[in-house]
Amino acid sequence: MLTTLNTAYTDTRADDLAWALGREPLPALATLELELEGAQLQLRLLGASHQVLLEEERGSCSETVACIPGSSTPLPLGVAKRVGDWEYEFAAHVETLSEGSFAGRAQELIALVADHPNGLAGVFPGSPHAFTALLAHRQDGQVRWRTWHAYPQEGQLVVTRTRVGVRTPAAML
Repeated sequence: MLTTLNTAYTDTRADDLAWALGREPLPALATLELELEGAQLQLRLLGASHQVLLEEERGSCSETVACIPGSSTPLPLGVAKRVGDWEYEFAAHVETLSEGSFAGRAQELIALVADHPNGLAGVFPGSPHAFTALLAHRQDGQVRWRTWHAYPQEGQLVVTRTRVGVRTPAAML
């Protein structure tokens, strides 16, 4: 699903993004509700930020990547945590691209996510390459999502990957 985010582009630097686990739902500009084999997933666009809410029989999980006032947790390169009966893994990196490469990559990602039944992309008025996009799926009993946060004025694309799945006892490995 592709939407235009009718708001000012406020998260203007990749370095301003922070990560949080377990936050309450924040006001969203666009949402996509998904059912992935028994898991209820809500993809939420918060401007140039995202929030994913996961509800399943075993519990719930909330991930937020946004400019969070007063947050002391910058965007980490990686996190692995136990959340109830789940293993939660998060990874992030920043791609810095030339202006031409950035435009092509932005168009490619927006098209990929907009045409996917489990994708949500939001573009900002005034800049066709300023966007935030989320894409989710379920594989091998795990819920996974990827996100892209575009900062065309810096030529930066923040890419995240998350996996949430049932904890596997060490004896079974």
